[in-house]
Amino acid sequence: MSDNFTLLGPSASEAAGRSDILYLALVGFSTLIAGIFLGVIIWFCFRYRRNSPADRSNAPSHGGGLEAAWTIAPLLVFLGLFAWAAKYYAEMYRPPADATPVFVVGRQWMWKIEHGNGRREINELHVPIDTPVKLVMASQDVIHSFFVPAFRQKQDVVPGRYSILWFKANKEGVYHLLCAEYCGTDHASMIGRVMVMQPQDYARWLEEGTSQPGMAQRGFTLFREHGCAGCHSTGSTVHAPLLAGLLGRSVHLEDGSILVADETYVHDSIVEPQKQMVAGYAPIMPSFKGQLSEEDIMAIIEYIRASGDPHTEKQQP
Repeated sequence: MSDNFTLLGPSASEAAGRSDILYLALVGFSTLIAGIFLGVIIWFCFRYRRNSPADRSNAPSHGGGLEAAWTIAPLLVFLGLFAWAAKYYAEMYRPPADATPVFVVGRQWMWKIEHGNGRREINELHVPIDTPVKLVMASQDVIHSFFVPAFRQKQDVVPGRYSILWFKANKEGVYHLLCAEYCGTDHASMIGRVMVMQPQDYARWLEEGTSQPGMAQRGFTLFREHGCAGCHSTGSTVHAPLLAGLLGRSVHLEDGSILVADETYVHDSIVEPQKQMVAGYAPIMPSFKGQLSEEDIMAIIEYIRASGDPHTEKQQP
């Protein structure tokens, strides 16, 4: 971790550079406006102090043009800053299609992380440099907040829903990983490290260690062991939706509404199947709440995601 002092701390991602520029622009313009008004106040206090020789005759009763100028000009600048920040904020929540998925579960008091090939780590996250990485995050217990100061990115992780955070690290090194939401007695010890590596080093690290099934393969095993395949398959006699290609697809619900299926929708369909019923299907699916951990549900979601790709689907056991 870098020990070199900088005004805004180490910067190690594309988002950090953009965030710093926006922050400095906002602080700089606010300081400029404050300085102008402070300077005018000081000048007026000196120029028109008691017993000063200033000519007070023919004082204007109003100054519409001046008032409009000092109101409209800062307003337009701040609206421009707002539009700039809104565009940046929206882009932060639209991960690229080619982003590498990594699955994160927060629990008291650790970060449990799993990569697509099944490689796991605790309180450490290895990522390749100059490569988009998408974190799919959930909480096992209470609200946590995944925060990497060097990336200038923080995302709350809430029980019962999935949060997405993506970044592209652009500087090799080791950086702090923190929980920025008080989560109980040992909140202060919920710290870790993000290690940014060269792509070839990351690929080598990913293949090292104990061999474990990949996320999609483990999800398929859970899907079959818990009887999901008995209903959600083409040969099933039970009238249930097919799940291949579900993520990103529009779903028509019984109440007439339409939503786009994402990780949270699949999670809710597993633990609260009656919450959002698909139109045309009977409410017969049981709840798996308490039977599957967050890691298990993430694996099933990844299997469903992989089943949307015909090349991936053929590789399932």
